[in-house]
Amino acid sequence: MTTLGTGAGQSVRVEALPGGGGHPLDPLSAGEIERAVAVLRAERQLGDRVRFESVELREPGKDGDFSRNGGMTAGKDGGIGRNGGTGGREAFVILLDNDTGATYEAVVGLEAGDVTGWAQIHGVQPRLMLDEFFECEQAVKESPEFRAALRKRGIVDTGLVMVDSWPAGNYGVAEEEGMRLSFARSWLRASPTDNGYARPIEGVIAVVDLNAMRVIRVDDHGVVPMPPNDGNYAAEFAAGFRTGLKPLDIVQPEGPSFSVDGNLVAWQKWSFRVGYTRREGLVLHGVSYEDQGRERPIIHRASLAELVVPYGDPAEKNFRKNAFDVGEAGIGSLANSLTLGCDCLGQIYYFDAALNNSRGEPTQIPNAVCLHEEDFGILWKHTDWRTGQVEVRRSRRLVISFITTVGNYEYGFFWYLYQDGGIEFQVKLTGIVNNMAVAPGEVPKYGALIAPQLGGHIHQHFFSVRLDMSVDGPNNSVYEVNTRAEPMGPDNPQGNAFFAERTLLATEAEAQRTVEPLTGRHWLIVNPSVNNYLGQPVGYKLVPGENILPFAHPEASVSKRAAFARKHLWVTPYHPEEMAPAGPYPNQHPGGAGLPEWTRGNRSVENTDLVVWYTFGSHHVPRPEDWPVMPVMYTGFKLMPSGFFDRNPALDVPPSGQGDGHCH
Repeated sequence: MTTLGTGAGQSVRVEALPGGGGHPLDPLSAGEIERAVAVLRAERQLGDRVRFESVELREPGKDGDFSRNGGMTAGKDGGIGRNGGTGGREAFVILLDNDTGATYEAVVGLEAGDVTGWAQIHGVQPRLMLDEFFECEQAVKESPEFRAALRKRGIVDTGLVMVDSWPAGNYGVAEEEGMRLSFARSWLRASPTDNGYARPIEGVIAVVDLNAMRVIRVDDHGVVPMPPNDGNYAAEFAAGFRTGLKPLDIVQPEGPSFSVDGNLVAWQKWSFRVGYTRREGLVLHGVSYEDQGRERPIIHRASLAELVVPYGDPAEKNFRKNAFDVGEAGIGSLANSLTLGCDCLGQIYYFDAALNNSRGEPTQIPNAVCLHEEDFGILWKHTDWRTGQVEVRRSRRLVISFITTVGNYEYGFFWYLYQDGGIEFQVKLTGIVNNMAVAPGEVPKYGALIAPQLGGHIHQHFFSVRLDMSVDGPNNSVYEVNTRAEPMGPDNPQGNAFFAERTLLATEAEAQRTVEPLTGRHWLIVNPSVNNYLGQPVGYKLVPGENILPFAHPEASVSKRAAFARKHLWVTPYHPEEMAPAGPYPNQHPGGAGLPEWTRGNRSVENTDLVVWYTFGSHHVPRPEDWPVMPVMYTGFKLMPSGFFDRNPALDVPPSGQGDGHCH
């Protein structure tokens, strides 16, 4: 068990998310990554032109014990794939051969040091790799065609040019079939630390063959003058700071209330394991709550499974602007190294993340995951006005978070656990809005002016969270709950009656649903085999927050590829290979993969081991106040116990003292 320090603003950091066999769900260590790559290179005689898109733990099958101290037995799901290992620690590897353009999946047994699975996956493109972003920028800057386009705009030196590599998508262009492409867009800095995103080099798009790493053409859609103003926001450019802001310290003189043992975290009756992947970033395994001496499972595995950003500008130079930041970019590989007092405040426990670069070498992101506690106002309170007796409890929540930068944009992903059994997932959106230069006097229809001659695109962000539920056991069912008004009549003579109506979602087709705030719609995930003391099935309810549907037409390319976003709720029976709602390889995919394909069989999801997929969207019409860096926008959802406990589980939270007084 790790002992944490005391005092304000302190932190503990582990060298990496512990791996190497401490628990079958521990992420691979740097040494295990190195071993897996060495085994593959030797057995498959891999050359220097083979890239390693990812080298990660092949997660074991679901049979086993996820309690605080339990181990796991061998999994039941075999075959090559990213999940369902049959025993022993295994690495799942995705490779790309730049010479042939072929994609391969491999499984490496780490203990025996052998390749136990190898298959070519036809017709797919792996995610873009961080190395490719840097190499693509260099290739673009060296392109004679690109330099010629810059000279037309009076730019001679490429030293201050910024190039962002965008995914190509899939628009049915025959010449692009089978090629690994990027559509690179560029901006110009005024100085090395200047905010280059203030000056788009509008209309110039370099199309790059990433396998050959060369520019195959430059699309020039016409010269547009650069916006006249800078967009600098860093402290070095500030003319002055506001005054009167006094220090606000988070002090825990006896240390935090959580404990960490390897990847296992325990806090206020909660326990879970911290995992991490290049694709998803932070993963929570085995989320459970101790109730009256019994550890009760709630979620087997939780992660952000996809994130797609469709932009709404139909112009030829802009219609390809959309990005699958999980499936195309891999948000886990783009995570920030978090900073004490800035990203996280208080008594912090940090985890590093061990990953790999495209050459198969182990890399590390220091402080990738932040764990800490926060005060969260009132937990519960009542004043008995007859006796004058007051009882109030302060709420505290545990925060598990990471922040990633995808080009111009930042996303903060926060899981919150509450003392009353509640769970919340919140996304904090910030960074710099994607933009375009516009001609003097022009007001963009498909966006808004955010600065002189600078437009921000109207766009959306859709987040799909995969919740492998296990509410008091593996077999669950889902009900939709809507509040209905009772019609006027004998049963409702005064017209005041309304009631909550539950509808079982028994099949995959029935379980494809959208939000409806006017009926107070939520979804109840229950275990039909376990009742509370009232004789009701125990459950957790999924409570939607802010949400929206896509505005892109269903026949639009991005809609076909992100069909999951057209429904907010999907429910599927568990399958070890069904991990990504747009399919495992959305990069340049024509669409139809993932949830639309899997649910075509309309499998039963009643009283079975099921996965709940919840998608929520953030709609952004840019404002001048979003420039030059955007104040945080918030979106997310909650899981709340509903009949899971016999009564308020937070009655045992002790009163808080403040000075000589007490909060009761």
